[in-house]
Amino acid sequence: GGLPREAHIAAHCIRKEEGHTFTELVDRLGLMPEVCDRLGIHPDALPDPTTFYHSLDRYAMYIWRALLRVSAQQLPQSGHVALDSTFIERQQASQHYLQRCGRSVKTIKATTLTDTESLAVLDVHCCIEREHDTKAGPRVVRRNADDLRSVAADNGFQGWNSEYEVAALGVEYLVHYQGSSMMATANNALIRAKGYTQRWMAETTYSTVKRT
Repeated sequence: GGLPREAHIAAHCIRKEEGHTFTELVDRLGLMPEVCDRLGIHPDALPDPTTFYHSLDRYAMYIWRALLRVSAQQLPQSGHVALDSTFIERQQASQHYLQRCGRSVKTIKATTLTDTESLAVLDVHCCIEREHDTKAGPRVVRRNADDLRSVAADNGFQGWNSEYEVAALGVEYLVHYQGSSMMATANNALIRAKGYTQRWMAETTYSTVKRT
């Protein structure tokens, strides 16, 4: 019984697009008989708001990542991306999630790929552990390598193993080197000429996300 997965996901997309609370979502669906018909919901027998609320944590990350990818494909993609990470406050972690993972989650580390021209977020990797950037970064790049031409990243992502892995994917890795050695200075000058400075675009995306 219950609603199919696609109905829950579509309802969540409507809620986020319109900026509704879960209660407002149910009220809104009651005024959208055609949408209800597509979702398999009867307008006069709508689910309780808590049904949608609890379903949010039940679906694996790959589902939301796939939706993100479809959304990003609506914008032009240059193949040049910024790789960056930030910590996002999880202010309202659901009790269902906290009981399932057995811990109190205060922050989530998000590693993203952002197109430097369209600002479309192409992929995201979320982790509640302190995973190092040199581990998370190549994983995100690997999933999207077929569509990438270059990746710009700060020195937190710099390491010979991550550089080797990204290079093996056929993607140019514009990673900033620490220090003032001749090698670091030459590398940093070269990547700036190739578009490294566009990496700041990822910060614009994070600023928008944290305001929502």
